[in-house]
Amino acid sequence: VGCDRSKNLVDICGEKNFQAFVCDALSVPIRSGSCDACISIAVIHHFSTAERRLATICELARLLRPGGTALIYVWAMEQEYKNQKSKYLKEKNGSKDKEEEIDIGMSQRPLSDQMSGSSSQDSACSDRLLNDLKDERCDAKPVADSRLPVHTNRTSFHAQDLLVPWHLKGGTKKKEESVDTVLFPAGSKESQELSPVFHRYYHVFCEGELEAACRSLDCVRVQKSYYDQGNWCVVLEKL
Repeated sequence: VGCDRSKNLVDICGEKNFQAFVCDALSVPIRSGSCDACISIAVIHHFSTAERRLATICELARLLRPGGTALIYVWAMEQEYKNQKSKYLKEKNGSKDKEEEIDIGMSQRPLSDQMSGSSSQDSACSDRLLNDLKDERCDAKPVADSRLPVHTNRTSFHAQDLLVPWHLKGGTKKKEESVDTVLFPAGSKESQELSPVFHRYYHVFCEGELEAACRSLDCVRVQKSYYDQGNWCVVLEKL
């Protein structure tokens, strides 16, 4: 069973006869303790605070039966690890996205609003645990005020919190036409005219950060923590 925030992606799954539904990672409408295994791939790094990132791990753990396992992948700050470049850096495509900054709003709903109705045991995201997650594990510069840097695609990261340009391929094509083909080289004038650019928020994780968040929860045990092609990965078990 799959779930995603995007209705369009869920509709594609339905067309292929896969079981999927729309939901939020902070509140998954599945009974507690009913899953043998869960995976969360490239999701948690889109949440903008340590509290919300921890809450998504709490929610993932809630779904698991005792002895059940979960696999989590998040984007790594370290795109060069042990003298090896990640696949992301190796696929440099010549795009010349310029560094810029974008103003964003700082107001957010309190975590307590997101967590209402969940069990105290499975959602044990206390202030003590959250204080342990303060980012002291790498040398990335903190984000100042309300301005986030815009990342240059296929380059190393210079901040943990940033916006990554996402180019909508074939933006002007008719609905019935395929949008999977790149019409022009990325960064070209024609590409910019045809492909709208969206800026997606990311918090890229430093080494040990994801593992520390998982270890802060009493209801799970970290089985394995490793680096894989520019991602930090954790396998955890529900106690």
